[in-house]
Amino acid sequence: MKRLLGLLAFSALMAGSAHAAYPDKPVSLMVPYPAGAASDITARAIQAPLSRALGATVIVENLGGANGSLGANRVLNAPADGLYIFQGSPNELVLAGLTNSAVRYKPEDFVFLNAVASSPYVVVTRKDIPAANIDELAALARKADIPMTYASGGVGSMIHLISLDFEQRAKARLTHIPYRGGGQILPDLIGGQVDFAIIPYQANYQDLRREGKIKVIATLNAERLAAMPDVPSVSESVGMKDFNYNIWTAYLVKRGTPEAIVRRLHGEIDAALQDAEFRKTMDQQGKIMYPSASLEAAQAFYASEIERLRKLVLSINFKGE
Repeated sequence: MKRLLGLLAFSALMAGSAHAAYPDKPVSLMVPYPAGAASDITARAIQAPLSRALGATVIVENLGGANGSLGANRVLNAPADGLYIFQGSPNELVLAGLTNSAVRYKPEDFVFLNAVASSPYVVVTRKDIPAANIDELAALARKADIPMTYASGGVGSMIHLISLDFEQRAKARLTHIPYRGGGQILPDLIGGQVDFAIIPYQANYQDLRREGKIKVIATLNAERLAAMPDVPSVSESVGMKDFNYNIWTAYLVKRGTPEAIVRRLHGEIDAALQDAEFRKTMDQQGKIMYPSASLEAAQAFYASEIERLRKLVLSINFKGE
């Protein structure tokens, strides 16, 4: 009996030591979109402060495709040991499974750690579209002989669903051009290959506007953005007053990750999110940081977002392409 108790105590000690030693290897931060997109900027900005907080090397990985589900599956196919952190958004966490029958995982297959920031959406058009605001774009789409084209980060992505909502509200017929990620949309808008896109705001849009390469005709925020005070918000429109959307970024790990590691990661990520340089970068990108929250509060936020997005898919009667 004493021998058995001794073995149990030793096992418990070793398990505790393993958790205390975390992370004993480099930590991968998975971005489920190609390099250069808004999500990639966030990951590169937090890489250094998170490495310092964890006391380990953090490696940013990019794997785009299938509305972010390829990157999500990479994390879910790895061991649940906290060495793979997922930088997630509604696209791959919730919408991929609701809009694509080939996606087998569920939002609950991830453990939500920290909400990072939300990003306002803006309506960006090619430079020669004769529309100065979202009402004029809707009117143009209604009377076009050939359906106008819009870009998205993939079938069933948040951008795609928002654009479908715009199509319904505008009572127009549009043609969807899906991409593997947001980073590929802007070059084709500049080149005139697509007419418009509803995409998260990025700081470089200002330079592109000044250079006459694109037009930004609206923000889906309730108020004008401080970075673009001359761009009207949808609340100022005639037909799109309640067409308000934003998208959040968060950090998660695979379900089954030990509770001690989950709580360690929650605390260390929260510390990294307070880094002054990181917050400066987020501010420059027009992102709105979430306040610090307990692990329980963060997970309650995730549960409420899952429910909200499920309702969105039902409300627009989405049919997969």
